Amino acid sequence: MKTVAVLGTGRMGGAIARRLAASGFDLTVWDRTPAKAEALKVGRAAPTPADAIQDADIVISSLTNEVAVREVYLGPHGAFATPAPSLFIEMSTAGPESIDELSREARGRRLRLLEAPVLGSVPAVESGTLAVLVGGSHQDLEEARPVLESLGEIHYVGDGFGSAARLKLVANTMLGITSAAAAELLAAGTAAGLDREQVFWALVRLAPALKAREAGFMRRQHEPTMFAVHDLVKDLGLALDVYERAGAAVPLTNEVRALFAETESESGDLDISAIVNAYSSGDRRPEAAESSRKAP
Repeated sequence: MKTVAVLGTGRMGGAIARRLAASGFDLTVWDRTPAKAEALKVGRAAPTPADAIQDADIVISSLTNEVAVREVYLGPHGAFATPAPSLFIEMSTAGPESIDELSREARGRRLRLLEAPVLGSVPAVESGTLAVLVGGSHQDLEEARPVLESLGEIHYVGDGFGSAARLKLVANTMLGITSAAAAELLAAGTAAGLDREQVFWALVRLAPALKAREAGFMRRQHEPTMFAVHDLVKDLGLALDVYERAGAAVPLTNEVRALFAETESESGDLDISAIVNAYSSGDRRPEAAESSRKAP
């Protein structure tokens, strides 16, 4: 059985570590907040990323953003600081430029790297039903397969780097658009005299993934957080960078990001179902609609 190091034990990283431990893998875990890693009580909690990878066959990172990825891999006592035979699997949603930089560094140091962002949140990790978007060499994928398949279904994007990151941003854009549409139509449907339960039933028929957030959309219970509003705002910003560099027209994505950014000011740590708060009066405030039209 392979030994796995998990770098970053926040919401997703912690769930990944627990899932791998339950699947029988030996674990070492690290987090910039040591108490988070220790609280998992799975394997050894390492003091630094460099220490965490020393005996690991596979290293998985699940980090907040591109700044954290750069620091954890390339900073003092980072994962790339010392030669190691480990296979690195970067799962963070940090954008294609981040994985491009990391892949260049890995090549220069003769290290092996896969990019593997995932579709799904903590419940999907716990049930082993993530979609794992993998970019990198087939040979490295085959080595990583037992670990990745314990987390979910592998979708191979190609042997280059960056495509999996872009596909993840497309998927998260769809999630944001769908969630905002659901919040708007729940408010509009009830304003038009329909029963809210009936409206939500119709929406779930067309977008089944909404069902996982029924408590948030229907009862305004936005905790426990599966995907925080502030994280979606970050991801939509990364997505807009990609689309705009490509010359793609994305007015709807701009509108949705502005709406979630508005929600972030009061509900940033809550689940993205908190977007219903933007429609709490049954319609959007005029100033909110105007600000979204002016969003970059």
